[in-house]
Amino acid sequence: MSRYGRFSFWLEHSGDDLSPRDPLHGAINADVAILGAGFSGLWTAYYLSQRDPSLKIVIVEAEIAGFGASGRNGGWCVAGFPYPLDKLIDNYGVDTARAVYEQMYRSVDEVGRVSGEEGIQSNYVKPGTYEIARGEHRIPDLHETMDLYEKIGLGENYRLLDAAELSEDIQINRAVGALWKRHGASVQPAALARGLARAVERHGVTIYEQSPVRDYQGAPNPGLVTDHGEVRANVVVLAGEAYLSRLEKLKRQIIPITSHMVVTEPITEHIWEQIGWNERGVITGHDSRGGYLNKTIDGRIAFGAYRSVYPFNSHITDDLDRQEDIFQHARESCYDWFPVLRLHGIKFTHAWGGVLGVPRDRMPVMSYDPASGIATARGYTGQGVATANLAGRTLADLITNQRSQLSELPMARHQSPDWELEPLRWMGATFVRKSLQRVEKQAEKQGRYPDKPTLAQRIWGD
Repeated sequence: MSRYGRFSFWLEHSGDDLSPRDPLHGAINADVAILGAGFSGLWTAYYLSQRDPSLKIVIVEAEIAGFGASGRNGGWCVAGFPYPLDKLIDNYGVDTARAVYEQMYRSVDEVGRVSGEEGIQSNYVKPGTYEIARGEHRIPDLHETMDLYEKIGLGENYRLLDAAELSEDIQINRAVGALWKRHGASVQPAALARGLARAVERHGVTIYEQSPVRDYQGAPNPGLVTDHGEVRANVVVLAGEAYLSRLEKLKRQIIPITSHMVVTEPITEHIWEQIGWNERGVITGHDSRGGYLNKTIDGRIAFGAYRSVYPFNSHITDDLDRQEDIFQHARESCYDWFPVLRLHGIKFTHAWGGVLGVPRDRMPVMSYDPASGIATARGYTGQGVATANLAGRTLADLITNQRSQLSELPMARHQSPDWELEPLRWMGATFVRKSLQRVEKQAEKQGRYPDKPTLAQRIWGD
């Protein structure tokens, strides 16, 4: 096993030995040069290769395919869009909001379709998503969310559950209700990324690894520049998500925020009988011990904590992945959700972190400027597994000049505002994170949220 297996449970169990592909040396030419062999870059390459097999497509990756968020996320392939739905309606209208969500539904299904057609062992299953209320103060939020789905004409894809109805599916400590969402799937994300990389290679795409991109240029001579080589192309696609913050030209367009997960040992059938959760639907809940949960194919619980760190000046290091206080919070939270795990002495075998990319306004960008030859897909705010598929399909339409519903969506012509300069950026991100945690704890004690949203709630937009 390569050293890359230590970066997440998913990578370790991806079915690959994770040996790096050859790096880029010297100067080469291509029709399309893509920065990043994560989901965004791989899906873009996949759909372009399907659209026009004659295209010479090259992907340049700093580490290995699936090294970043694509190989470390929660395995959530769901139709939640990163930009808040109420803002999507207010700023772009009901019809556009509905179109965005219909395309997100398609993205969830596309991941399953391509996995099947390309023989990718991604453990894809689509039983839906549960958003859990563990406290009466969370119930109004579920109803307000349901009202928004009804407003855009898609309410038939969602269902409110009371505590009794939820308990028929799964036993969660202190759960008082839930919102079930039809378009939610579970995947083994690293296996999906690694399998997708092999698929695009079968379709003629070349992947260079161990080749960090140091700079890029647009017209008149678009290209990607590494320490030991460069790719000149008609189109350059920037698809490095949080790692794009390492490029000076994009440093204020996106910031890295950490996410951290723990995984239990395999759980016995006797314990699963007490918990339920038979169909591997992914689960979330937003209380002070909230998180995003997945049931692995070998019977473990993967628990991602809603705790994060923003590194000053967007400085990404491997040490950033190791936040033991957050790991311990995640373990205790998992026990809090399922006390039977502590009762039976279930241990945790893996803990890891990674970074996700956040734009200043939370609206992802999936755009292409023919004048400069630069395309970009970024800014998923932790909801990238399905959203990256949407980005790949959108960029394929834009780059091949195909007018479609995708090319008319707001993300296809969006430009994010810059983040503030340091130290204001770090101060603001830290303030919002800590303030939201305080609001949640106070709401749990008082049984309701403040009558008026706090400054942090208004900034974050939820």
